Amino acid sequence: MNRYAGFKLLIVDDHAHNLFTLRTLIKTHMDATVLEASSGQEAIDLTHQHPDIDLIILDVQMPEMDGFQTASMLKLRKRSRDIPIIFLTAAFKSEEFQQRGFAVGAADYLLKPIEDNQLINKISTYFRLIEKERELNRSLERKVEERTLELAEARQYLENIITHMGEALLVLASDGTIKMTNPAACRMLGYRREDLLGMPIGDVFEEEGDEAAGAFMGTWLEALIRTGALSKIEARLIASDGRRVPILFSRTAVKDGAGNISDIICIAKDMTGYVRVEQDAETAKHRTARKAL
Repeated sequence: MNRYAGFKLLIVDDHAHNLFTLRTLIKTHMDATVLEASSGQEAIDLTHQHPDIDLIILDVQMPEMDGFQTASMLKLRKRSRDIPIIFLTAAFKSEEFQQRGFAVGAADYLLKPIEDNQLINKISTYFRLIEKERELNRSLERKVEERTLELAEARQYLENIITHMGEALLVLASDGTIKMTNPAACRMLGYRREDLLGMPIGDVFEEEGDEAAGAFMGTWLEALIRTGALSKIEARLIASDGRRVPILFSRTAVKDGAGNISDIICIAKDMTGYVRVEQDAETAKHRTARKAL
């Protein structure tokens, strides 16, 4: 038999004999912790001292603050508003009083005399419901923790890729300002990350010819809207010291749910070494030709 150890129950009655009878009955059938209050105000004070109370059995007929007033006060307070309340009364048996009890937040309204097993079964039912709710919350918390860990691992994985990739990465807003970059871009351009963020792409990018140089957010953006991506563009990045770094450039548009471009992903491959190899090969070719003459 489940003895409900770990649950906490508050019984409220202004008659000591009734408290003793209830406590004895409950402790005979279950191992729940039983707290006692002999007035409505004492019950309210106990809910502040014990925020882990699971269930309240509340007598209706009490002096100064009756059960209805006590329940109303408990439901107004954040710490106690969600605790189920079972009204237990021998005096207020009419439908009108029962409706009033439910109106102030009672979960149940039981009339005396009540058979012992019926009351214990009622308490057990609420404890089982509470345990199911707790298990559901624990399950949801585990799933949230697992999902949070998965997202953190995925984010870390992507950050590692971006951090260690050899190509320069520049993510632009739709207005052409840099909103994200990677270490390779900082090294290539000689800027700190914080200096690049918010900078217009035109300050670090140029293409052959005056028209092409200012076309990034014009002609090229129109092309991105049509195609979604442009690749293998020969261009140059302008380093912080004025150097022109030859690059092979690609741009990809990221669109939002409305189909508008929200981000532009730019990847630049440094072609400096490749250009030098081609020039060396061309120079060697000319030397060979001269020797042949």
